[in-house]
Amino acid sequence: MTDLSTELESIGKKVRESFSAKHEARDKAIKSSREAIYKCSTSIRAAHRGEFDLAKSLADEAKAILDEVDKAIGGNDDLRYTGFVLDSQKEYTEARATLALISGQAIPNPDELGVRYSAYLNGLGEAAGELRRHILDVMRRGEVERCEKILRMMDDIYSLLVTIDYPDALTGGLRRTTDMVRGVLERSRGDLTVALRQKELEAKLEAFNKNLKGGNAEIE
Repeated sequence: MTDLSTELESIGKKVRESFSAKHEARDKAIKSSREAIYKCSTSIRAAHRGEFDLAKSLADEAKAILDEVDKAIGGNDDLRYTGFVLDSQKEYTEARATLALISGQAIPNPDELGVRYSAYLNGLGEAAGELRRHILDVMRRGEVERCEKILRMMDDIYSLLVTIDYPDALTGGLRRTTDMVRGVLERSRGDLTVALRQKELEAKLEAFNKNLKGGNAEIE
């Protein structure tokens, strides 16, 4: 008959070693994930400034860091589904999608990016939110046709997200992201409508003033 305390000590040693290795992997992955998120946010800002090469370079750096996260996790597959991993994948998707949408490139798919589908969809929704900022910048420059194109892109993203009708446990809270996209889409559409009407009014006033000046010239 074996000694219970000896058996438990052996079991405890094995468990502690496993937890220690997982804890070390988790700490390393969290640190790298935070760094990747920072790179992604910086990439998005560069894309808004039209610095597309810089934005791509920063996104590439974020991808390299995410690969390090994957290596750090190693055989701890349960860590791949934790919040910090999915958040970094979401931010990476947002950076890549924002760059593609603003620069007129083809939008990457989740398999190309190497991210989970739930992270991809939420990142895509966040990119639609970034288009809200972009459309306001373009609106201030008076590029109406470009504004309408951006609005269509936002609408296309919303049209996709609204069809993913599954529990939040599967989609990573996509319903909340979809509601956000709907809100920014409606506000952007309203802002563009006001801008278009204002532009039409300005055109009519300009035409009226020209006609008025022309009439005065004939009288003289």
